[in-house]
Amino acid sequence: MATWRSCACSWPFGASVISLAVLVSLVHLFLTPLFPSPLDFFKQSNPLLDADSLLESNLESQFPPNSDGSVTYRGAPWKAEIGRWLGGCGSNSTPVYVVEVLGGKSCQNNCSGQGVCNQDLGECRCFHGYTGKACEAALQLECNKPVSKERPFGEWVVSICPAQCDKTRAMCFCGEGTKYPNRPVAEGCGFQTIPPAKPGDPELTDWTKVDFDNVFSSNASKPGWCNADPHDAYSSQLKIKENCHCKYDCTSGRFCEIPTMCSCLNQCSGNGHCRGGFCQCDRGYYGIDCSIPPAASVLPKLPAWLRPSTVELPDNGSSNVKTVVRKKRPLIYVYDLPPEFNSHLLEGRHYRMECVNRIYSDVNKTIWTEMLYGAQVALYESILASPHRTLNGEEADFFYVPVLDSCMITRAYDAPHLYNKEHGILRSFMTLDYYKDAYDHIVEQYPYWNRSSGKDHIWFFSWDEGACYAPKEIWNSMMLVHWGNTNTKHKNSTTAYWADNWDSIPSDRRGDHPCFDPQKDLVLPAWKVPNPGAVWLKLWARSRKERTTLFYFNGNLGPAYENGRPEDKYSMGIRQKLADEFGSSPNKEGKLGKQHAPNVIVTPLKSHKYHEEMASSLFCGVLPGDGWSGRMEDSVHNGCIPVIIQDEIFLPYENVLNYNSFAVRVLEDDIPKLISILQRYNETEIEHMLSNVRSIWQRFLYRDSILLEATRQRELFSKDDDWAVEFSKLGEDDVFATFIQVLHYKLHNDPWRRSLLRQYDAGLPKTCA
Repeated sequence: MATWRSCACSWPFGASVISLAVLVSLVHLFLTPLFPSPLDFFKQSNPLLDADSLLESNLESQFPPNSDGSVTYRGAPWKAEIGRWLGGCGSNSTPVYVVEVLGGKSCQNNCSGQGVCNQDLGECRCFHGYTGKACEAALQLECNKPVSKERPFGEWVVSICPAQCDKTRAMCFCGEGTKYPNRPVAEGCGFQTIPPAKPGDPELTDWTKVDFDNVFSSNASKPGWCNADPHDAYSSQLKIKENCHCKYDCTSGRFCEIPTMCSCLNQCSGNGHCRGGFCQCDRGYYGIDCSIPPAASVLPKLPAWLRPSTVELPDNGSSNVKTVVRKKRPLIYVYDLPPEFNSHLLEGRHYRMECVNRIYSDVNKTIWTEMLYGAQVALYESILASPHRTLNGEEADFFYVPVLDSCMITRAYDAPHLYNKEHGILRSFMTLDYYKDAYDHIVEQYPYWNRSSGKDHIWFFSWDEGACYAPKEIWNSMMLVHWGNTNTKHKNSTTAYWADNWDSIPSDRRGDHPCFDPQKDLVLPAWKVPNPGAVWLKLWARSRKERTTLFYFNGNLGPAYENGRPEDKYSMGIRQKLADEFGSSPNKEGKLGKQHAPNVIVTPLKSHKYHEEMASSLFCGVLPGDGWSGRMEDSVHNGCIPVIIQDEIFLPYENVLNYNSFAVRVLEDDIPKLISILQRYNETEIEHMLSNVRSIWQRFLYRDSILLEATRQRELFSKDDDWAVEFSKLGEDDVFATFIQVLHYKLHNDPWRRSLLRQYDAGLPKTCA
């Protein structure tokens, strides 16, 4: 056994030993990062996590949270960690070089003139009603369901037709033998009516009997719809059947006699002709909005999202052209899906107001629609026209899958080829299948899904309850919705409309996922019709003194009121409970709410001064309908402090913005205490919340899509309409800018991305990358 021996050492020797020990310590201190001690392996240190901790510490010192726990970035009160990263890293990002490849592959027989050639894939995208590799075969899309003796035109469906059916689109027209064969005979026009059983009852349609007199008569003194001359009818004021009118897109006038522009995504980017929703691109251009230029003639006209760039012409026999473009991340790849997922839904729609957020007048002026689900089209247009779009899937940070569920659901009963009894006529189940088919397509045709199991893919579920009916295969992806139900309290479908209920969808199709996951998904604002008057009047900027109503809610209050939704399940009973306590209008029994008060308005009566009344209110109710409603957007657009009464439901941006700084949450069980809760806020707190609402209201506005349309209209008419003038004055971040900021944060902070073995130029400062 070894023993230690004491020894007497001289002072110089001791000093040398101490000096050596100090030197070793210093070497260890400075070289440890390069030459780690064996003990470090036992500690299992993670350089990435260590770097993140250091970055977070540095950013926190630069961007400390305010009294709300928010960090302000570009005027918005973000949650601290998000605003901190956006302020310190995202705002300092720089452009990166990206190689974009413009395809030069040809399609068989140039798609027979009945489709558009996707030159990346060399595949035809056929117009509605055509199929085949060269779009050479015409489909036979019937207008009527199978007939019987009792039902000579089949069971009812929107396309039901007693005249001539255009079987490429399942649309009904007057047809041969009439004076105006191309005039639509839209739903109800061609059939007789059944008089009301008693006064006040609605007039019904007899779907078994053709209305020859009012539709097909050629009597000169009383011509039917299909033979009435517009000039004669206008001058003599002939009485024409009321439900004969122009429901289809692309025409205007009482008799559909004026051709107008049709509605297409980005109006085909000026590189094609819109045929009722499908872009028929000019020679060589392709993509759903004709925004991808032909490789053969790329130099003269590059779209904005490909500029500025350096063009590399092929020198090795390749038909592709490479362009090197400077862009900022995040980069989004948009799948060019087969048209049944988008263009066919637009081209074949029977009501021109469906699916789109605008149509065109008899002089081709923009008419904005009340389409509740217009956000899906607005966001799609913005991504397609954005500099964040890329054609290079290898460089892409995110992949957008453009399935138009809003159009699929609204059109579910349009025609036999859409109408599907296999799903028990549930629109939710039928739409799940559409998403599943889109998933199958991109997995089979593209290599990008498997690199992250779809986590870098984005899907938009715009319908009432969001992504509840998403197929299980895509749940890893990011879901965009209008209503973030976390399903902790409401575990089943909450809709009162039976066709949208998803409870009966089998688990082998849907899986067992919730409707919303705040860790990966995002709630986006709903579409609101551009209101130039509200912008001009600056309703969002109304002062505290001008807001004399304490609380305001105007909307359907359920079965207790005239014309109210009859289902008790509507709004999960929340609106009904609010009305029972604070209703300011008499219900069917003539009763007001138990706690009604002069400065509290809870009414189902529609007001033509709705926006003005909200702008005169301090707090505004945000309650559900059949899922989401547009009350959050209405509140913010009019500068009113949102009062959210829907437990465990995420509202737009609620997982990224600090709602405590500009909104109030009241539990459903605390509705009877609502007024006392609101009265606890002092004037300083109220002014603070009003100020934050004013700073964020444009983030609830689809201004980018609106201004894209303003630019197109300016090119047509060399002047701006009122709506374009007012919205052009706005300059803060809108929905699309906020969406991009969220994606940029997620790109560099989602934990799962650490496992991707990809190295690229992030465009971030070294301290952040």
